[in-house]
Amino acid sequence: MTGIAATPHDAPSAAETDPLTLGLMQGFPPPPEKTARVLDGSFRAFPMSRWSFSNIRQTVPTKAVWRGAGGAVPLPRAEQDLSGLPTATMDGRPLTFAAAMDETYADGVLVLHRGRIVFERYAGALAAHRPHLCMSVTKSFVGAISAALAVEGVIDPAAPVTRYVPELGASAFGDASLRQVLDMTTGLKYNEIYGDPNSDIARYRLAGSAIRDTAYSGPQTYYDYLVTLEKEGGHDDQFVYKTVNTEVLGWILRRATGTSLADLVSERLWQKLGCEEDGYFLVDSIGTEGAGGGLNVTLRDMARFGECMRCGGAFNGHQVIPEAAVADIAGGADPAKFAPAGYATLPGWSYRNQWWVSHNEHGAYMARGIHGQSIYVDPKAEMVIVRFASHPLAGNVHNDPVTLPAFMAVAKHLMG
Repeated sequence: MTGIAATPHDAPSAAETDPLTLGLMQGFPPPPEKTARVLDGSFRAFPMSRWSFSNIRQTVPTKAVWRGAGGAVPLPRAEQDLSGLPTATMDGRPLTFAAAMDETYADGVLVLHRGRIVFERYAGALAAHRPHLCMSVTKSFVGAISAALAVEGVIDPAAPVTRYVPELGASAFGDASLRQVLDMTTGLKYNEIYGDPNSDIARYRLAGSAIRDTAYSGPQTYYDYLVTLEKEGGHDDQFVYKTVNTEVLGWILRRATGTSLADLVSERLWQKLGCEEDGYFLVDSIGTEGAGGGLNVTLRDMARFGECMRCGGAFNGHQVIPEAAVADIAGGADPAKFAPAGYATLPGWSYRNQWWVSHNEHGAYMARGIHGQSIYVDPKAEMVIVRFASHPLAGNVHNDPVTLPAFMAVAKHLMG
């Protein structure tokens, strides 16, 4: 693809905003101007975000995703230096793989080929043992578990949402199906405008915050907020990305299984994948996990999950996720329903079970989160790339023109 460039911005470079170089949150106590705080929003503001995305647990309440009592399953290594690998942006500008990652403020990148680590790099405040905020990559963990439970007959994608959560009967979800929630084809009066304090995503975040100004008088929990949502347009008409769908999905999973989301991820994924570290979820004021973007994990543990997906749900000799569930995700949905969303960097894609599906010649599909988080699964190249970042701009339209061609360049190199 040509003619698409990353949006210019005037933020200083990744090197200039390295949180360790800047001394962010360093010292006992750190200087006031270099201290991350929730109430004034500084923990989320760039460049403080370059520290906070790797240290969320120091700023807000969380709930652990236990890795289990067993030993970690090692990821074998067959390392290559991919730093100088040539790639080019969507508009044809040449650069190297390392430069592509620096230009998009990567905090960590790991490449698996045939289950072996061929490249692993950390920057900023991130380290191999430290969980990073996944943002909306969280949705794809929730989606994979949902797809598995559907194959197992625990939930029925064709069923109405109200079968599981009757409290949503008077909301926009009152006449929606679970499938429409899974694929985000619900008709909701809701906007996801990052950076606008008056947007619906801002109100959603406030409802789900465990720490907020005492003057706030709106919905106090995720549950309180979800029941207020109104319908706009028809269900199943088209894909529109709206995080509240995933919060409804999280509510459904808790009801259908009688298990918290953190324990579901632990029992169905973390313990079976032999993860190295506990993960954790951000929680609201009553301890409810943020299904839409609250998971924090290490890069290697996210790679284990990506490799499990690449291998049809199998990992370390065990079937962790039903193969039919992974096939349903990888097969994607109807690109015609995706097209009206207008993602210029994702032509021909679709959205299925909380995953982004490319329908390209490699059959690649992704988990994606704002500010540059991603799991990129390329079945043809037998490759998984996982990435954490702290890009100053939220939308991945600012990352895609650089990162997506870089991922394909690595795939072709490994295939060669």
